[in-house]
Amino acid sequence: MSIDLKSSKRVTDILSYAHDASHYTLKPESVYTPENPEELAQILKLATELGKAVTFRSGGTSLSGQALTEAIMVDTRKHFRKIEIGKDGLSANVSPGATVRAVNNLLSTHKMKLGPDPASEIACTIGGVVANNSSGMCCGTEQNSYQTIESLLLVLPSGLVVDTGAPDADAVLALTAPEIHAGLLQIRERIRSNEDSVATIKRLFSIKNTMGYGVNSFLDFDSPIKILEHLIIGSEGTLAFVAQARFTTVPAYSHMATGLLIFASLADATRVLPDLVKAGFAAIELMDATSLKVAQRDPQATQELKAIEVEKHAALLVEFQEASRELLEAKISSTQPLLDSLALIQPAELTNDLALRNQLWHIRKGLYATVAGNRPLGTTALLEDIAVPVAQLLSTCEELIQLFADHGYADSVIFGHARDGNIHFMLNEEFEKPEKLARYKAFTEDMVELVLRHGGTLKAEHGTGRMMAPFVKRQYGAELYEVMWAIKRLLDPACILNPGVILTENPNSHIENLKVFPTIEMVANSCVECGYCEPVCPSKNLTLTPRNRIVMRRELVLAKARGDRATSKAIENEFEYEGKDTCAVDGMCATTCPLSINTGSLVRELRSESAQPVLNALWSLAAHNWSAFTRTASVALSIAHVTPGFRKYPTGGKRRKFNAVENADAIFFPSCVGTLFGTSDSSQALLTLADRAGIRLYIPKGVDALCCGTPWKSKGYVEGYEIMQQKTMSSLVQASRDGKLPIITDAASCSHGLQELLATDPNLKVIDSVEFVEKFVLSKLSIKKTGSIAVHPTCSTTALGVSGSLNAIAQAISTETFVPENWGCCAFAGDRGLTFPELTKSATDKQAAEIRVRNDDFYVSANRSCEIGMSQATGKNYRHIIEVLEELSR
Repeated sequence: MSIDLKSSKRVTDILSYAHDASHYTLKPESVYTPENPEELAQILKLATELGKAVTFRSGGTSLSGQALTEAIMVDTRKHFRKIEIGKDGLSANVSPGATVRAVNNLLSTHKMKLGPDPASEIACTIGGVVANNSSGMCCGTEQNSYQTIESLLLVLPSGLVVDTGAPDADAVLALTAPEIHAGLLQIRERIRSNEDSVATIKRLFSIKNTMGYGVNSFLDFDSPIKILEHLIIGSEGTLAFVAQARFTTVPAYSHMATGLLIFASLADATRVLPDLVKAGFAAIELMDATSLKVAQRDPQATQELKAIEVEKHAALLVEFQEASRELLEAKISSTQPLLDSLALIQPAELTNDLALRNQLWHIRKGLYATVAGNRPLGTTALLEDIAVPVAQLLSTCEELIQLFADHGYADSVIFGHARDGNIHFMLNEEFEKPEKLARYKAFTEDMVELVLRHGGTLKAEHGTGRMMAPFVKRQYGAELYEVMWAIKRLLDPACILNPGVILTENPNSHIENLKVFPTIEMVANSCVECGYCEPVCPSKNLTLTPRNRIVMRRELVLAKARGDRATSKAIENEFEYEGKDTCAVDGMCATTCPLSINTGSLVRELRSESAQPVLNALWSLAAHNWSAFTRTASVALSIAHVTPGFRKYPTGGKRRKFNAVENADAIFFPSCVGTLFGTSDSSQALLTLADRAGIRLYIPKGVDALCCGTPWKSKGYVEGYEIMQQKTMSSLVQASRDGKLPIITDAASCSHGLQELLATDPNLKVIDSVEFVEKFVLSKLSIKKTGSIAVHPTCSTTALGVSGSLNAIAQAISTETFVPENWGCCAFAGDRGLTFPELTKSATDKQAAEIRVRNDDFYVSANRSCEIGMSQATGKNYRHIIEVLEELSR
């Protein structure tokens, strides 16, 4: 059967896939996006015929350059996201494009999770987890990908599909690929008959190790099919494509206690590691003195940490994880004598307070963001990882610190998973300067010698990639290096899969194709291109992601600098729609970015720069006459709504009116969205609920001429925004008596926008209506519960941190609350869903499919434009949850 393979050579696609989370960049020749394993097999066949290399890419969060190519790039994220949870959550069968978080969200109902727990779980995908043999903070070597894989569905370079979980899988392999079956047996005997090889493998794989191929599989398994299965784990896309992976899951414990143990020295901290491991701590995270100094700059640092005058101190962040409160309390009690005996500069205290635990973990996880976010302009941030036997950890860290000093790397932090002897360190480097490149090369040579001298591995978690490929032979020796080449030639005889990754004969490949970071707009300048933003971006399946948008800005600067007018013009032309028009500027990217970068702010800035003077003037005029504008727009929408031939626009709503009350408890600022888009009346519902609860709400005079400013800010009309900001702030300062009364709004996006508009006056406090009702009204109502309610949290409730209030109200008024597993921003974004309906269609596709098959009593959200977007996407009638609450509490 002939399959029509479609590829892209558009500049935005090529340049987007030229970047990942690593410090390398390679421009693919073309990008393919297959929809199933059959199409992927055809791509491999085509690549073999053409002699072209193929690289698979899913999340693009790899740190060692293994997801880049100058040949054929295959996107295995978009159409490979299927997740099947086994009975009682004891297993999970997952396609390579699904994220770890998505899988764990489904497993959470069974109190289970995947074994690998990488820090990038929000964005990293199963394809990368298998390809890199991912582990993480708690899983160690006992619950990593290698140990928890049940079976794999593979596509070999020849196009042969192999299901390693089939009952007769080994016999089928012998029949369909006899040379591979026999070759694996020959390599198995070659390794087992060589005492030095066996000893080296046992030593290196007794610690975390993702260098080279998983040759430990030849010792751990006898049958060729199981050897093949485990060789693929950690092979970084160089041996086969993983179309599906079946995992055995592990318990997800919900009872935890966390503490920060601060020692006077690194020696004191590492000396107690064996005792802490024996005590059963699930996590033991090391932070050196430089890490602690950096952490003290974090706004969320604890007062205890800030009070220390750090010299040679070190800290261990420890955590117990147990199945019940009783087990947790017993573990804490039994460990207290050990904690009391430690030479700490502050008393040890384990806390189960969620807020404090999050604060402690933020100190550890925020190190990367703090260092990367404050790096000098034009430098590249490198995050590296190594592992050594725990007994060698102290001397390794001390010598690393000396290496930083010898090579002039300031603020280079050391942190990591101390219980595994696995540490990470960060460097900032200017690769475009020859002398700095030479420095990095010299440092790498010294670091390699240091780690190998201590019996360690040069890659513990992040994969060999291009970064350490030149050093595989030095770590394993000539014999095992030749074995690895034999494996490569056996499974990929044409060497089309990801050449240059894991194995290379180029001694300088680790310092070639290095990424540079030209200066762009300040709001996005600190981006490290990690990709954490991508899963939550509503335009990810239509045009560009936040990372892509920032990459395009950088590539535009580079193209102009080298005088490449063809590329710069192509970027500018394609970016107009893909980068600016189809960005919802919803700010969801900032909620997952480790540096809190809001790419929407970048897009707003770019829209402002390109705003047409006529439109700018019209929107400034609208700001001066907002009451008339909203009423006119409302009438126009109502007419269009009933006019044949027009797209089905929402009808207009009611004018906002002044509401005078004596001794007001709060100010109510009704959203103008209710005037523009009618059919619902959340403002009247809120007034009614407040009255039932005995709360007096005052609506300011002239409110119909005021706005939160979002329509101007999102479109980049700065002058109009400033006009509206002055008008609205003046009114609300007076109405709230200089902030003595809180200000409540009835649309989450307006609450978010109003917070930003009023941010210059710290006395003014804005509260969204769902938070206000949940805290001050709900308990005073008599409610007739309904059956089921489908809830759509919005990007603004997420940014405001009030999605919990939205869900709490839903649970209070129903017996069943449903939030789609594929929930995300609907991208209606004010009027963006009207002008670019394909954006909302793409953003809501998967969650709408979940909703359409249900028959809930109510469908609710917290923002009128989102209600319109979800109603159009699902065919269900979405309403503000405040309206439904009012109806059920009559």
